[in-house]
Amino acid sequence: MLRNLRAVDFRCFESLALEVPETGAVFTGRNAQGKTSVLEAVCLLVRLHSPRTARMATLARVAGGGGFGIAGEAWGADRRIDWRARVPMHFRVEGEERATQSAYLEDGGLLVWMGNEDLELVRGGGEGRRRYLDFIGSQVAPDYRRALARYRRALKARNFLLKDPSPREAEIRSYESVMIESSSVLRPVRARLAAQLAPVAAEQQEAIAGREERLEIEYRAEGGLDLAEAFEQARERERRQRRSLVGPHRDELVLRINGLDADAFASEGQQRTLALALKLAQGRVLAECRGVPPIWLIDDIFGELDVERRNAVMRALPDDAQRWITTTHLDWLEDSPELGSLRRFKVASGTVADA
Repeated sequence: MLRNLRAVDFRCFESLALEVPETGAVFTGRNAQGKTSVLEAVCLLVRLHSPRTARMATLARVAGGGGFGIAGEAWGADRRIDWRARVPMHFRVEGEERATQSAYLEDGGLLVWMGNEDLELVRGGGEGRRRYLDFIGSQVAPDYRRALARYRRALKARNFLLKDPSPREAEIRSYESVMIESSSVLRPVRARLAAQLAPVAAEQQEAIAGREERLEIEYRAEGGLDLAEAFEQARERERRQRRSLVGPHRDELVLRINGLDADAFASEGQQRTLALALKLAQGRVLAECRGVPPIWLIDDIFGELDVERRNAVMRALPDDAQRWITTTHLDWLEDSPELGSLRRFKVASGTVADA
């Protein structure tokens, strides 16, 4: 999968160089020492995405100056990204420049990120669940990432125009056209993914819970799948409220357990199990869509799980997948023979050494 990882001036690391076996590695250390940043570097190298921030400037070790670089041998090719302030990011594969993010990602790998913040997939608002679908969609559909970026830009411009006391209808409708075109890419992928995720997540929910719990997942397109018609029907309401009320940015992934909305009626244990089930389902769907297993980036969750949930997650992780795991302590690992082949590293004050 990812044979090695190298980074310069990334987060708290002045330099970083790791060799990792096919099975993966475990990174231990106290909080705020750089463990999560190692996983974040992998996420950026593979998917050009940080689960912690959208602002690249915050990733550089020296605030407000310089930049950072991340490289590694992944899937038999040396991949490298370089970011500098006020300069377009550079992407290279085997030393050859890739002109765009899409060109860099087209032959890249797959990722699943698991962290304690995943509970917000169940408890939080719809934005988190949309991001969950978008992260999967951008990995399985070549046009998804570009369509999402175009939709977001058009949405921002349209909302700006709607706030004007005298809206310019021709300009508003021109941005609607972009949103409608982008929606025709986004929504079919989201609907297909929801249909694929539902049975797998339901299976994992029961396996982790250790009892029958009927999980339902429903994709709901706000305003309906025909966005052009939805705009016409919502036009008066949008003018009154001065914002876009229909479209993919308002879609929802509805989660129910035993027929009841999970965010309002599920117990904390059921919600935590559901969050795990969603991520495990993500991994299987990615593998089925692309024919190769994703890398699993698992940020400090095993030490927080009870033995039953931890063992259920262990059993669900594919044997052929590489796992990068962070944890504050290794006590739980002694009871997990499945992870015995992982290389162990100690992270302290921005340095990584064999444990």
